[in-house]
Amino acid sequence: MEEKRNDVFSVFLSLGSNLGDKEKNIKIAYNKIEKEIGEIKSSSAFFYSSPVGFTSDNYFVNSACEVLSEMSIYKLFAITQGIEKEIGRVEKSLRNEYSDRIIDIDIIMAGNMIIDTPELTIPHPRFHEREFVLIPLSEIAPNVVHPILKMSIRELKEEFYRKFY
Repeated sequence: MEEKRNDVFSVFLSLGSNLGDKEKNIKIAYNKIEKEIGEIKSSSAFFYSSPVGFTSDNYFVNSACEVLSEMSIYKLFAITQGIEKEIGRVEKSLRNEYSDRIIDIDIIMAGNMIIDTPELTIPHPRFHEREFVLIPLSEIAPNVVHPILKMSIRELKEEFYRKFY
């Protein structure tokens, strides 16, 4: 499924860590992303959150970044998975059963792409329901529009707060 790209596009990534030196894990991931994927145009401050979808005594550190890339989205996805393994992630969540992790890198949006395959779904299907993604993402990309929901990140964050708070 290798697609050829010639145009530079923005990829928004969400990073999270709740094991070890959490901030350092994210900084290491950012260095690897810049070397292997493309220029990081912007990155958010760290956001501290409780685990969602599972119980743990370990809080999360989350961040979001915008990366400029021209590579195939499938190659980019494979690289993010490789970076997770290099940093020490041993397995991805299975059957939506989440657990502690040294690093997690999710592709949130990529240009205006809409992809729904067994291995990759873009935009990320639940990011608009996750405060730990919306807050960092709204810091760096408040006016970017979700290609399916047709709402800006700022509007999605406001909708989240209306619904859950």
